Amino acid sequence: MLRARLLCLLPTVLLACPLIAIEPAKPAPPQLAAAPPMGWNSWDAYGLTVDEAQYRANVQVLASMKEYGWQYAVIDEGWYMQDPFAENSVAQKLLYDGNGLLVPVVSRFPSSANNAGFKPLADWVHSLGLKFGIHILRGIPKQVVDENLPVAGSSFRAADAVDKSATCPWSDVNYGVADNPAGQAYYDSMLKRYADWGLDFIKVDCISDRPYRISEIRQVAEAIRKTGRPILLSLSPGPTGIDHAEEVARYSQMWRIADDHWDLWLDKNKHNGEFPFGLAEEFDRIALWNKYSRPGSWPDPDMLPEGSLRPHPGLGEPRHSRYTPDEQRTEFTLFCISRSPLIFGGNLTELDDLSRRLMTSRELTGIDQTATEARPVTTRSPEFGHTRVWFASTTTAGKPTYYFAFFNPDEGEVKLHFKWNDIWLRFGGKHTATNLWDGVKAGPAEDMDLSLPAHGSAVFRVE
Repeated sequence: MLRARLLCLLPTVLLACPLIAIEPAKPAPPQLAAAPPMGWNSWDAYGLTVDEAQYRANVQVLASMKEYGWQYAVIDEGWYMQDPFAENSVAQKLLYDGNGLLVPVVSRFPSSANNAGFKPLADWVHSLGLKFGIHILRGIPKQVVDENLPVAGSSFRAADAVDKSATCPWSDVNYGVADNPAGQAYYDSMLKRYADWGLDFIKVDCISDRPYRISEIRQVAEAIRKTGRPILLSLSPGPTGIDHAEEVARYSQMWRIADDHWDLWLDKNKHNGEFPFGLAEEFDRIALWNKYSRPGSWPDPDMLPEGSLRPHPGLGEPRHSRYTPDEQRTEFTLFCISRSPLIFGGNLTELDDLSRRLMTSRELTGIDQTATEARPVTTRSPEFGHTRVWFASTTTAGKPTYYFAFFNPDEGEVKLHFKWNDIWLRFGGKHTATNLWDGVKAGPAEDMDLSLPAHGSAVFRVE
């Protein structure tokens, strides 16, 4: 046999040997969330109430800005509630099928009729070049357990899959899912359904804090893997414990690092723990988690509660965001230069000029999407006081571009005079600084004068 194989190598008999077809190596699939996810979520403007017409109207605006990186369009909590204004889950009348899987309410989402689910809506979102997402609360509906419905694709029933001790402390909708084969089968059936709809993004709530449910995080991630579809997993709410950082990064692409973040600078009379989380608190929190930001894994400081927060925001009365223009610019700049996820929360159909300018700032969103380095800077000069500084760099054709953002957390104006090597030793010498907001250039010079209004910011391209 060995002799026969060697003869095949001789030129005189090479043509007589059977040819072995070698398939070219398949290219690796693109990494999920290689850059921080950008998109829109319905919660800050619609709370539990968004319907299909409202969602489509917002998605059409989002699609008009997709060239700037905006791509995920997410329906937040409540799409399965027949009466989202009711006081409890029984009165809200959750809608689910014979296998205990939630389905959209047809009166709110007409395209889901005839058991179509969200597939027609997801197909429409995809036709616009965007990606479709939904929110769920982890667990299994209590009514499904009471009825002991069968788990699709298995011999299990709801009673086999439930963990009644693992309820969500701020919602009476669900029990937890047990860490056993029946529980895995329930999540498998759920994610198979969503994948069949064409889901690209799932935000799972009451799972990364209060309580931290690593068993259910792992089960959801495994169920996603089994579908074969690239579905981004976002964990909520925060604050996720930083001691869980590597663990959540193993299973998800986004995880909340703060409690629900709303349109205020700082609430000194917290309702519960750190809720609501103000913009003033984001600086330290984002800096704390900075080293865990990497392609495929993004610490999430929550949505951008900017612009029009109406008609039914998830917190408070309908309103325009309470941020001052300076505060809104500060928030958007901080999220971009720190490479945080950018999930806009305002009503896009009522988009104001400032919000539109921020969302279509190609260079600033480009920092968020393409920076090769982004980090807070510890300044060498005591003159900076409370002023926060962030640095980021991008690389094009092997050439780096440097950015510095300055933030004033104080209640009054701050005036700074500094040398560039006061904030970065590698930046000695003369430099030109271009303000990204108005295009005005300063320098070239070794030093710079800068005025920042209360809660204000500035961001420069420095060459």
